[in-house]
Amino acid sequence: MRTMKSLVSIVLAAALTLLVAPGAQAATLPVPYNLAPGVTQQLLAADSPPPGANNWSCRPSSGHPEPVILTHGLGANQTVNWQTYSPLLANNGYCVFTLTYGAPATGVPIYQPAGLAPMEQSAAQLSAFVDKVLAATGAAKVDILGHSEGTLMPSYYVKFLGGASKVDKYVSLTPLWDGTTLLGLSNLYQFVSGLGLRPVVDGVLNPVCGSCAEFLHGSDFLGKLHSGNGIFQPGVTYTNIVTRYDELVSPYTSGLGTGPNVTNIVLQDTCGLDFAEHLGLAADRNAAGHVLNALDPAHAKPVPCSPATPLGS
Repeated sequence: MRTMKSLVSIVLAAALTLLVAPGAQAATLPVPYNLAPGVTQQLLAADSPPPGANNWSCRPSSGHPEPVILTHGLGANQTVNWQTYSPLLANNGYCVFTLTYGAPATGVPIYQPAGLAPMEQSAAQLSAFVDKVLAATGAAKVDILGHSEGTLMPSYYVKFLGGASKVDKYVSLTPLWDGTTLLGLSNLYQFVSGLGLRPVVDGVLNPVCGSCAEFLHGSDFLGKLHSGNGIFQPGVTYTNIVTRYDELVSPYTSGLGTGPNVTNIVLQDTCGLDFAEHLGLAADRNAAGHVLNALDPAHAKPVPCSPATPLGS
């Protein structure tokens, strides 16, 4: 009898080991729908992976075979940008990975603003990170979820650095495929360029923010992305999620695209109570529902309309 009980105990222990696979979450992680936890976590552990991210023993399931890599926006980092989406995706069974890219060589003790390097350099960082994730997980491809600059920078990787064969789904929050005309800066930059003063402006701006001029409508960087077969590459599925209240991407329609592999979602078309602005989409409940559907379209669910303030639900 004692032998039988021991055998049953061993079988149950083995079953539990199989159920809690390497990298699986032992418990549901809290998912905040506001930006405050990012600030708190940054103060506690600067530039640390958000909850649910960078578990290098995680193995993708058959239901979610692609790891999801989260790419932050300009001036942000992996900590402040992804306190909502990282635990949300981990809770839904995804292997989630984050990085901080384009950070200055000289660190800042309290806060690490990143995404400041030219996007070509950041795309090379992303390329190395994708290869690391693929090697660790054994996956054939990754999915990308980006916010702001994190939507635009990876497109350089996909188009010019071999990423098209390694990326399956490309989901973008507040993208700016045609750049921004914010405060007329794009026109001013073109005017200065016409006067032959671009080297002077770039000489002042680039050491501080090498990516900033690349965001502007009409920039050389955007011209290169739009050349040839355009930004949206065959074999990659794109989903663009934008808000009419985006104060940084001007006009917000810069984030919309065309193509057989492109889906556009304007939040207010289905939820007039969502007032999320540019930063707010990093913590928006409605956008999160669309992200989950974009990453797993075979099991898409209706997205309820949840009222949202400019900075989150």
